[in-house]
Amino acid sequence: MDRAIIDQYEQGGQKLRDAVRGLSQVDLLWVPPPDADVGRWSIQQIVLHLMDADLIWTARMKCIIAEDDPLIVGYDESKFAAELFYDQQDADSAIRIFDLNRRQFAGVLRKLPDSAFSRAGRHNERGAVTLGQSVHWMVEHVEHHLGFVRRKRERLGKPLKD
Repeated sequence: MDRAIIDQYEQGGQKLRDAVRGLSQVDLLWVPPPDADVGRWSIQQIVLHLMDADLIWTARMKCIIAEDDPLIVGYDESKFAAELFYDQQDADSAIRIFDLNRRQFAGVLRKLPDSAFSRAGRHNERGAVTLGQSVHWMVEHVEHHLGFVRRKRERLGKPLKD
């Protein structure tokens, strides 16, 4: 595994922070119309989803590191978004938690031998999942959702500046 992925993983918090910089609470809570082709969640829901997903996958990755063939149980992200008051939570706090979690766990990942990234758990829906795959998925997960944030910002007339 190319260990540069750990740096990309760690930078996810800063990328998320940069993606929402300058947005008002109204902007964060704007729900796009169904035909907008920018996803169905508000930017705030995306932020909270990323935090929750990251905390869950970090716990899963810890199990893969520390346990033999742990069971990894899926969850319904849409139910989380609908039932966990994402629109009433603080997006800035969620970003700080996300960023701190990434920075803290990146330190663990850097200390592991290369062989640890081949360790696997058994996901109840996906089957075998290695630590290396998990790190890659978490990097890709942020990029996937940042694409929606960029498109939503464009619809709001507040595009990201490169």
